[in-house]
Amino acid sequence: MAGTKPQQKPTKGTEGTAAPVEIKGSVNFTYAVPSRVEEIVGRTGTRGEATQVRVKILDGRDKNKTMRRNVRGPVQIGDILMLRETEIEARPLNKMGRGNQ
Repeated sequence: MAGTKPQQKPTKGTEGTAAPVEIKGSVNFTYAVPSRVEEIVGRTGTRGEATQVRVKILDGRDKNKTMRRNVRGPVQIGDILMLRETEIEARPLNKMGRGNQ
């Protein structure tokens, strides 16, 4: 049996300590704030892989605030985005459609 690791015996004094056990089927969610896409500003990213949109925050501390965000994937007006944070806003696109360097 070359290449197999021998099983380790528990060290003295560790029998009574319980390691954190993850319950099968449980899911831990992070807090997210819903926002609605109000306007599609344009494409951004080095290859145009992201879309810059204006969203209106629907709930939370910044309720009714409008801000710019970059989104990857398909998006259309009226979609609901779940934002992890509402403090950082995307840089505005310039007239040529690319972000400011």
